[in-house]
Amino acid sequence: MTAESYLAPLTRTAPLVGWGDALGALPDGVQITPRPFVAMADLRVDPTGPAAAAVAAYLDVALPTAPSTYVESETATAIWLGPDEWLITSPFRTPEELETGLRAAVSGEGSVVDVSAQRTTLRLRGEHVRDLLSGGCAIDLHPRVFLRGAAAQTLLGQAGVVLMALDDTGTHYQIVVRSSFAGYVTSWLLDAATEYRTAR
Repeated sequence: MTAESYLAPLTRTAPLVGWGDALGALPDGVQITPRPFVAMADLRVDPTGPAAAAVAAYLDVALPTAPSTYVESETATAIWLGPDEWLITSPFRTPEELETGLRAAVSGEGSVVDVSAQRTTLRLRGEHVRDLLSGGCAIDLHPRVFLRGAAAQTLLGQAGVVLMALDDTGTHYQIVVRSSFAGYVTSWLLDAATEYRTAR
């Protein structure tokens, strides 16, 4: 091995890079799309203080204060995790940019931790997706109670996830899961989706 090979930069690898064929073979009513490399930061701040207002100005959207909700701007999403805690995500900023921008907004009046490498995201869409998810979590996903803007911390199978409703029809959801559990969750979803396959 040459000295140059030791100095070569590491290739960034998505947690679900090897699952493309299996996900592509899902039935029409269940579509699952990984969204790797979304910048994410855990934010702790007083929601009534000036730091929260500065964060809102930076994100171009106020932090949600209602439990189990999320809000979006054109470039970022803020997910409520607790009375003074949010998960901030952005596919349009690098992890470094997101962390730096939030730290500047907080200005020492809270905490910001980059968790981009810790979690990954899955988008689920299709007529059977709500039934599929309902088989693995205890929350009511019916559109009359789990509408766009809802974000629940729950168990899917045996893995902790943040489950978000992306529309009001019960056909479009997003899952944020720790990268170490991404393979388990994907395997669980693939197995659960087998009942929706039709004979060809």
